[in-house]
Amino acid sequence: MIDRELLDILACPKCKGDLKLREKDLVCLNCRKYYPIKDGIPILLIDEAKDLEAGLEGN
Repeated sequence: MIDRELLDILACPKCKGDLKLREKDLVCLNCRKYYPIKDGIPILLIDEAKDLEAGLEGN
């Protein structure tokens, strides 16, 4: 789980927008991308980001 204090200072690496915590990833609603959390570590690499719409279709 991501610490709330850490979440407050994290930003989307693409647009610098706020990130929202979901169960297994962090979501940027500004640029519609999500970033995975692996072993409790957010992977905030633009190359690792997925389109939010693609992630919703997979559910």
